[in-house]
Amino acid sequence: MLKAGRASSSAGREVEVAAGDVILLPAGTGHRRDEASADFLVIGGYPPEQHADIKSGAATADDRIAIDAVPLPRFDPVLGAEGPAVIVWHSAMHARS
Repeated sequence: MLKAGRASSSAGREVEVAAGDVILLPAGTGHRRDEASADFLVIGGYPPEQHADIKSGAATADDRIAIDAVPLPRFDPVLGAEGPAVIVWHSAMHARS
């Protein structure tokens, strides 16, 4: 069981994952493994121009500014330029503006 959402909140979403599943978490979300089998594995990756900036606790105003400044990846990390993640990300950005 994976819980994703804001690290400082219990309002996250529980997601049951299985072998072969891929979960993409946007900048500013937290995650926690509540339970797992012995062979469960998490792999994190970032585009070449980005790096991990891991925080814990509530996001500060400066953290929110940094999160909002993270550029969208150019490609879906699993399926490439036309992958569904690119479509979802760009739709969400247009909805925010």
